[in-house]
Amino acid sequence: MSRTTARLATVVLFAALATPALAQQQPAAQPAQAPAAPRPMPAPATAEARAAADRADALTRSVFWTQEAEISPNDPIAGVKASQALRELGRYDQSADMAQRVLMVQPDNYDAMLEVGRGHIARGQAFYGIQALEKARDARPGDWRPWSLLGTAYEQVRRADDARAAWAQALAISPENPDVLTNMAVSAMAKGDNAAAEPLLRRAAAQPGASLKVRLNLAMVLGLTGRMGEAEQILRRDLPPEQADSNLAWLNARLAGGSPQAVAAAPGRTWGSLQGG
Repeated sequence: MSRTTARLATVVLFAALATPALAQQQPAAQPAQAPAAPRPMPAPATAEARAAADRADALTRSVFWTQEAEISPNDPIAGVKASQALRELGRYDQSADMAQRVLMVQPDNYDAMLEVGRGHIARGQAFYGIQALEKARDARPGDWRPWSLLGTAYEQVRRADDARAAWAQALAISPENPDVLTNMAVSAMAKGDNAAAEPLLRRAAAQPGASLKVRLNLAMVLGLTGRMGEAEQILRRDLPPEQADSNLAWLNARLAGGSPQAVAAAPGRTWGSLQGG
């Protein structure tokens, strides 16, 4: 064997002997970590917890029922009640979306149809709620509620004849219903026709089931037509002193000129905010 060949054999032998040693120096491969187990969803609330939530304020109810709807997307009660609470808070887009989610699961859910209509009416986009309200009307033609809401929706999209017919049917089903009369009055007020709104609100306020909002709307119409004394009597009777003062300041600001600056200077800012939406 030549000297060169001997050197090559020695190198090969060294490499062969060194490889196992080098391999032993490499760190052992780490076993793959198993993915973390997903957190279990909380269980739906008990009947007692749901009953307690129904007695809470709108903000608490919106949080509670929205969570219930997330836990159980197929629970129509949770979805409808979340929609109602969100609407009371003035979160009209979310309210309409929540009710629409219920209809995706239960297309014939009557309460969800009404809430879809209410949400879109409240956000000023009644057109998108009319189909649901008409379906509710056809499902239960003897219920005054879809007729009343359709009157408001039709009025908002400038279908005045359809609005009048819908309200007339609502009153035929439920004569002198304060909610129907108020919907008619508020639509007249939105057009600046306070003279037409006043008798409707007086009729509504005279009914045993009339709500505080009915009387506040009557006070607003009276104030805007210059009868501040009668408006103040209603406000002082139904509201704490500071809230009555805010309402009167709002009315006086409107009567003083109605400029945006004057109205904004009133403590309550807007009549709607004083009524809580």
